[in-house]
Amino acid sequence: MTVASRRYEAVDPQKRLVARELEARWEKTLERVADLERRVAELDATRVSRPRVDREGLLGLARDLPAAWNAPTADARTKQRLVRVLVREVIIDLDDATNEAIATIHWTGGRHTELRVARVRVGRYPADRQPSAVVVMRKMGGKWPDRELAVTMNRMRCKGAGAATWTTVRVKELRERLGIAPFDPNAECVESVSIDETAKRLSICVPSVHRLIRDGVLPATQIMPSAPWQVPVAALESEAVRIGVRAVVERRPRNFSDLQDSKTLRLPGV
Repeated sequence: MTVASRRYEAVDPQKRLVARELEARWEKTLERVADLERRVAELDATRVSRPRVDREGLLGLARDLPAAWNAPTADARTKQRLVRVLVREVIIDLDDATNEAIATIHWTGGRHTELRVARVRVGRYPADRQPSAVVVMRKMGGKWPDRELAVTMNRMRCKGAGAATWTTVRVKELRERLGIAPFDPNAECVESVSIDETAKRLSICVPSVHRLIRDGVLPATQIMPSAPWQVPVAALESEAVRIGVRAVVERRPRNFSDLQDSKTLRLPGV
C-alpha cells in the first residue's frame, strides 16, 4: 500500500492519464488490504469461538469406538459415517511373491495400518502341470455346454493358440475340429445338478456343499480337477445328506438371519 501511495504522490499532476492509472492501482490495493484485514478478523473470531480441545474426552471417544461400532443398534449408515471420519484413504497394492493384497489404511490422525489379505488363486493346477486344451476337450467335450467348458478351461489355464482367453466360439471350433458332438441336454444320463444348484436346493452355502462332498456325505463326481462337480439329484433326498444339512444349520450362529442382511466392513482392531 505504501508503494502505491508514494507513486501516486510523486506523479506530475499535469500527467492526468498516469495519475488516473496510479489512483486506480492505489484503490485496488486499498480494497485488497481491507479484504485481508476482514479475513484475519474472521479467522481470529473463529479461533476464539472454537471450543477448547478436550484431550481426555477425545481419548474417551477412542476407547468407546469398539462399543459404538459393534452395538446392535449401529446400522450401515452409522458405520459409514464413522469410516468417513476415521479413514482418510486406503491404498491397495499387490505382492506377487506372496500372492497377497496389501491394504494400507491412512487414518485421519496421521497413523497408518497395513493389512495383508490372501488373494484367491486362479486355477488348481501347478504351472508345470497345466493340462492341454486337447486333453481337456477329449475328456469333457460334449458333457457340458460350450460356455461352461470355456469357463472351466480358463480356470485350468489351458494354453491355446496364442495363449488367448477361451470363449464359447473358440471352444466350439476346437470341439468341431476334434469331431466331438455338442452337448445334448436331452441325452439319457443320470440326472445331476451343479454345486450352485445343490446349495440352492439344500438352502446352504456353496462352501458347506464342498464340505459335505469332502466328508463323503454327499456323493459327487468330477471328471478331472477344476472340472464342474456333478451331484446326483437322487442323492439330495438321502438320509445321510439330510443329517449333514441339519448339522450345517445347527452350526449357524443364532443371529444368522441378521448377519445375512448386514453387509458392512470390519475396522481392524475394532
